Amino acid sequence: MTELVDLSPERTHELDRRHVFHSWAAQASLDPMVVTKAEGSHIWDQDGTRLLDFTSQLVYTNLGHQHPRIVSAIQEQAAHLCTVAPQHANAARSEAARLIAAHTPGDLDKVFFTNGGADANEHAVRMARLHTGRHKVLSTYRSYHGGTQLAVNLTGDPRRWPSDHASTGTVHFFGPFLYRSAFHAETEEQECERALAHLEQVVAFEGPGAIAAIVLESIPGTAGIMVPPRGYLTGVRELCDRHGIVMIADEVMSGFGRAGRWFAVELDGASEVVPDLVTFAKGVNSGYVPLGGVAISPAVAATFDDRVYPGGLTYSGHPLACAAAVATIRTMEDDRVVEHADALGREVFGPGLQELADRHPWVGEVRGAGAFWAIELVRDRETREPLAPYGGTSAEVAAVVAGCKRRGMLPFVNYHRIHLVPPLTTSPSQVREAIGILGEALAEASGEARG
Repeated sequence: MTELVDLSPERTHELDRRHVFHSWAAQASLDPMVVTKAEGSHIWDQDGTRLLDFTSQLVYTNLGHQHPRIVSAIQEQAAHLCTVAPQHANAARSEAARLIAAHTPGDLDKVFFTNGGADANEHAVRMARLHTGRHKVLSTYRSYHGGTQLAVNLTGDPRRWPSDHASTGTVHFFGPFLYRSAFHAETEEQECERALAHLEQVVAFEGPGAIAAIVLESIPGTAGIMVPPRGYLTGVRELCDRHGIVMIADEVMSGFGRAGRWFAVELDGASEVVPDLVTFAKGVNSGYVPLGGVAISPAVAATFDDRVYPGGLTYSGHPLACAAAVATIRTMEDDRVVEHADALGREVFGPGLQELADRHPWVGEVRGAGAFWAIELVRDRETREPLAPYGGTSAEVAAVVAGCKRRGMLPFVNYHRIHLVPPLTTSPSQVREAIGILGEALAEASGEARG
C-alpha cells in the first residue's frame, strides 16, 4: 500500500485555497500555480506545460529537480535511520559537517545545524552577542536575512517594515551598489572606498564597543544580486578586526556554488576573506529536505568550550537532511558543478545578458556571477526610474513575467527586477534559450506599453 498523495491538479488547487495559508501574500487574491512534476531544470504546471525553472524555486535547487543521487541518498537514509535527537551523534550529520568544513573559508571547522537560513542567522547573531558581550548588530538596507523576528529586522528590504519596532538592536547602513550609488560614486573603486568610509562612520557614531556583529550577504540575493566591488569585504573584515566586531557572512543564497565559487566571499580579491561566522542553507542540499547552519571560527567556538551555548533545535542535523547534503556536496565535487556554474556566468550569462541589454531600452543594467543574475528594468535609462516602485509591482513587469511563462520559462521576479537563477547544472543551451525567451517577452511587453 502506498501513502503517496496523488490528487488531480484541480483538487490540489481547491484544497490549497481552502486550507493553506501562504507566506508573504494577501490570501484572498491568491491563485497559485500547481506544480505537478519536476525534473532537472524543468517543472510542469497544472496544464501540463513544461517550464524552464529559472527560479530554482527560491534559489535553492542547485542540482536541479529529482537528482537521482540525492533522491537515492534520502531513500537509503530513511531505510536505515529516519530521525534521531540532536544530542546523539549520527553518521549523516558527522559526514555532512566534515564536507561543509572542507569548503568553508579558512579554519571555520565547527558547524551548528539549523532548519534553514533564517534560524541560521538568528543563531549566528546570538553567538556573536554572547562572544562579544555586546548587543547592536549592523546590516545593509538592501538585504534579506529571513522571516523570523530577529532575521526580518536584520533584513533591509520592505518585508521588514511591518515587524520593525526598533527594539531588536539592529542598525542599517548603505552597502555598495554603483548603479544606484548612495555616495555619488562614478567608478567601482570610488563606490568601494566611499561605502567603506560610510560604514566606518556608522560604526563610530553607533559606538564600536556596542556593536556585536556586522552581517552581510556576500552577494545580496533577493535585494538585487549586487556583487560587491573587489576589496569591499576585505575592508569590512579589517574594520571588524580593528574594533573586535564579529563578521557574519550570510551565504544562504550565494553559497554552495551559486556564484561560481563554493562561497561568494571568495570573489572579493586576491586575499582570502575569512568571516568569523558563515550562515548557509538552500544549496547545501539543494533544498530537498530543510537544512541550514552556521560555520564557526575557532575563536567564537572556544567561547562555548566551558560555557553552555543557550540554543538548540529539535531537528538540528536531521539525518534525512544531512544525507541529502552529503550526496549534494559529493556530487558537486565529482561533477565539478561549481566550475560549471562559473563558466556559465563568464561565457553564457554575462555576454548573453549584455547583448540583451544593448537591444532593449527597459534594461538598465545586468549584473551577477555564476548562475546568479539580475536584470534591472527601468522606464528611462537616463533617469534610471525603476519599472516598478520599490516594494511594489507594475503592469509592465507583470507583462514581462507572463510573456516568459507563455514561452516556457519561469523567472524570479522582485519589484522591478527579473532574476535568472537556474540550477547550477543547467546547460549553456538552456541558458541561451531562457535569455532568448526573456528578450522576446521584453519586446512584446514594451511594444504593448508603447501602443
